[in-house]
Amino acid sequence: QRRVYRTTTHVPWELGQIMDSETFEKSRLYQLDKSTFSFWSGLYSEVEGTMILLCGGIPFLWNLSGQISGHAGFGPEYEIVQSLVFLLLATLFSAVTGLPWSLYNTFVIEEKHGFNQQTLGFFFKDAIKKFIVTQCILLPVTSLLLYIIKIGGDYFFIYAWLFTLVVSLVLVTIYADYIAPLFDKFIPLPEGELKQEIETMAKSIDFPLTKVYVVEGSKRSSHSNAYFYGFFKNKRIVLFDTLLEDYSALNKEPAEGADGENEETKSKTKNKKQGCKNEEVLAVLGHELGHWKLGHTIKNIIISQMNSFLCFFLFAVLIGRKELFAAFGFYETQPTLIGLMIIFQFIFSPYNEVLSFCLTVLSRRFEFQADAFAKELGKAKDLYSALIKLNKDNLGFPVSDWIFSMWHYSHPPLLERLQALKDAKQE
Repeated sequence: QRRVYRTTTHVPWELGQIMDSETFEKSRLYQLDKSTFSFWSGLYSEVEGTMILLCGGIPFLWNLSGQISGHAGFGPEYEIVQSLVFLLLATLFSAVTGLPWSLYNTFVIEEKHGFNQQTLGFFFKDAIKKFIVTQCILLPVTSLLLYIIKIGGDYFFIYAWLFTLVVSLVLVTIYADYIAPLFDKFIPLPEGELKQEIETMAKSIDFPLTKVYVVEGSKRSSHSNAYFYGFFKNKRIVLFDTLLEDYSALNKEPAEGADGENEETKSKTKNKKQGCKNEEVLAVLGHELGHWKLGHTIKNIIISQMNSFLCFFLFAVLIGRKELFAAFGFYETQPTLIGLMIIFQFIFSPYNEVLSFCLTVLSRRFEFQADAFAKELGKAKDLYSALIKLNKDNLGFPVSDWIFSMWHYSHPPLLERLQALKDAKQE
């Protein structure tokens, strides 16, 4: 794929009608930089993980956690307390070692190519907030999961799976209302033509829409997105302001003397006229609602839970094998949290790669079906132009090695999607 980035320096003839040479070159350089960063960060991650295993980093951190919890008055019999200290230290270590890579990605690569909208202060405030929120969720959930495993008897894997199912459904339900607003500002889409047309389209396919929000994604990045969430009769749509041509702050000149949040973010005007027109936004939403109407969301949840149940069942089979713990430096004790880490992170690693590939294939199939659904709504022409705009705004490179694309791309390549829409567009 890197060879494709390096050698494809001119717009291929089949792309001539949809992409100018300047945008093509910008996207090529952006993806080449991202590819280089991905290689080195991935290599570092592999070296770090290998050194941790070879040097006994996991048992060292476990013993350190025992010493800390012991000083707090919790002896070895309080395994769950020691597990939580271990988890806190492990996530803190991961956050610290990953910080330089995140900084470089945000303030060098994304900055260089015009996507970063954050200042250094906003970045660190955001990172600290994310860490705290993550711990507030992760530690209580983990403690309850470990407790269920310990008291669950022979069928603990069923109870553990049911617990994780409930937790995932609760998190999905509360995320957009209570967690996401901690990081970004959500405002109702103002009354007007776009909101009326969104409500009309939702009603035409029986989508139980209750609210439409605009999130200020431009505070963080100029990348664009849209999604829906909610269960049963309480569905809500969220549009990034960067998706909307009429609402994106990146399309407006900064007000003179502006202060407050503008001190945390950098309004950049070089991406003028970013985003889509109302008709194109409706086409993009037609695609997203197609995922709901065609049952893709439910199918993904079912697949995820079937996989989760299988993993907990295999965990129950393997957890009693002392040689697994000994291989990772635990000769005297077999802590439940360490067992979860060994089995889910290491033993299941080859299986997870195969599963990931299968889900990628399924995701591409779903994307084509959602495009076809938008086409049936009469949105083929607008979706066609929206895909081109979004590819340009996000500097997506439309040429890819077929094996790389097959393994990594959860969405079909741009040309394939456009070709599928082309006939209907011409009609």
